[in-house]
Amino acid sequence: MSNLSIECQELLTVRDWLRYAVSRFNMARLSFGHGADNAYDEAAWLILSSLHLPVDQLAPFLDARLLPHERNLLAERIQRRVEDRIPTAYLTGEAWLHGLRFEVTPDVIVPRSFLAGMILNHLEPWLDETHPISRCLDLCTGSGCLAILLAHVYEEAIVDAIDLSPAALAVAHHNINSHGVSDRVHLIESNLFGEVADQTWDLIVSNPPYVDAHAMQSLPAEYRHEPTLALASGNDGLDATRVILREAKHHLNPNGILIVEIGHNRAALEAAFPDVAFTWPEIEGGSGMVFILQRDQLPD
Repeated sequence: MSNLSIECQELLTVRDWLRYAVSRFNMARLSFGHGADNAYDEAAWLILSSLHLPVDQLAPFLDARLLPHERNLLAERIQRRVEDRIPTAYLTGEAWLHGLRFEVTPDVIVPRSFLAGMILNHLEPWLDETHPISRCLDLCTGSGCLAILLAHVYEEAIVDAIDLSPAALAVAHHNINSHGVSDRVHLIESNLFGEVADQTWDLIVSNPPYVDAHAMQSLPAEYRHEPTLALASGNDGLDATRVILREAKHHLNPNGILIVEIGHNRAALEAAFPDVAFTWPEIEGGSGMVFILQRDQLPD
């Protein structure tokens, strides 16, 4: 006997389920931003991933008929997405960033970062052959996605990946193994630089917590499924960034570079550090989201 509701029993093909999911998502006025920015893309992702189909190949499967257990699974996940506002990445256990798959659980934020595209572009023009990278650090690594991208781009480099959360590091460990870079990506449990006092790197990248207290109170329900530890950073959103700016100089080699994502906190950061000459690169998605500093530009 099927567990499907009467209305869902009429849904037989992938096309049927896609239309149904898009309608449900739009009617529920869901918030997006965890790998998709609209109802159609998220519905396609949820359906294809749940059916173990390539998430970038919808058309060949639109008229495929689903088995009863597959229809039950889709009905359950669509219901949870709508009623509980759980991001699709947590429902399916996977997320995609620039075409790469990462395992995710609610112990990590869903991979998304302005830094990812910059890394894949070899951080040009801010890094070139005059800035050789033999050791780099992903600070606040979460799922490990940026550390893995660094390992793919800098094939000869050792990459360290720091996070405060043991549960997040367990997810990162799985992803590092899945991407075949476990020989060069090393995980470290630490509260920022707390456990690496004597270590230095040529490049430090970080997507730290940066949501301020007011924004935390008004986050859509989808974001409240993510770990608060990875989002909230004090009243003005700069608690973690202050520590990074205070300590990074001691952890960069000569000519080393620090690159940090801070979301919409540019004005607050510049007000807090008026004497620091931040560089704000133009990146996909806008400007003012990421700053770059050379070692000699950092506060002593």
